[in-house]
Amino acid sequence: QVRLVESGGGSVQAGGSLRLSCTISGYSFSSYCMAWFRQTPGAEREGVATLDSDGTTNYADSVKGRFTISKDKNILYLQMNSLKPGDTAMYSCAANAVTCRGVPIGQAKTLLAYGHWGRGTQVTVSS
Repeated sequence: QVRLVESGGGSVQAGGSLRLSCTISGYSFSSYCMAWFRQTPGAEREGVATLDSDGTTNYADSVKGRFTISKDKNILYLQMNSLKPGDTAMYSCAANAVTCRGVPIGQAKTLLAYGHWGRGTQVTVSS
């Protein structure tokens, strides 16, 4: 079965950096969409960044220029620089055998709804 496990979260001061990792096992699809989401208590899960199997990426406006999504073998990364207190959230990774090329970041949650999800890793950014 497909399993996704996030790591790399923690506490950091504003302006600092963190790199999240999502280790994917049991996955053999050649065409896919992989993504990072974040969620705070009482709010809906929001798409942060997506990566298609052809290398196409999309980012939420709030993180453009600061976050970078990438993949190396079976590990999905989210490099987060210039972190702000507003970035504090539980970050989760997800994958599905679909394309997310050209899909608005706001629709990423729907696109990944029937895919595979990790349980998340907490990121806390202090002033």
